[in-house]
Amino acid sequence: MQAADASDDPLVLASAARSGTHALLANGRYEAAMELGDATARWLAPQVEASDPAALSLLGMIHLRAAVAAARHQDRPTAASLLSRAAALADELGSDENYWQTGFGPTNVLLHRLSIELDLDNVAYVVENGRINVDHMPQERSVSHRIDFARALSLAGLGDDAFAELRKAERTSPQLVRNNPRVRETLRDLTKHSPVTAGARSSEVFVMAQRCRAVQ
Repeated sequence: MQAADASDDPLVLASAARSGTHALLANGRYEAAMELGDATARWLAPQVEASDPAALSLLGMIHLRAAVAAARHQDRPTAASLLSRAAALADELGSDENYWQTGFGPTNVLLHRLSIELDLDNVAYVVENGRINVDHMPQERSVSHRIDFARALSLAGLGDDAFAELRKAERTSPQLVRNNPRVRETLRDLTKHSPVTAGARSSEVFVMAQRCRAVQ
């Protein structure tokens, strides 16, 4: 953030702030993540008013990450407000783009909405609306969606569908899947229902759970 500030370029600073929100979220500092989002909106105001697509994308992603922070803080009104702001920016951008490696656009807003509903325990909404084509999205975003969707399917008792989503995600990016805590949590749930042969678990679910270090 200090180096970005020294560049005297609002877009560089906003990009650093986006990384900052990820770090704050990872450390459970939800309120600080939302405050950083508000600051970024002020920095980018002139560029956003001029409909600069890079500024729209960076601010849109900041709002989406801040919305996730609010949801994890169980603050639905704030999460909904931030999602609405991001959706307006995505509508202005008009399509799924990848300025500054954001992958921002209408689809990413929808994917974040699903992730937020999962954080707010609205499993039924995610199951009903989660079948989205994410093949054109950046790898990290498409994999994250499949992981979230699998979690919702598992919680809804749809174990086979949940495992299918995890396998698709793993084929796309083994590293992202095998190091994800939500994947491990879902696999632990799925292994409780996996078949047992000759006293040992032998299902594909259990084998994947071992790969992901969800079980010993």
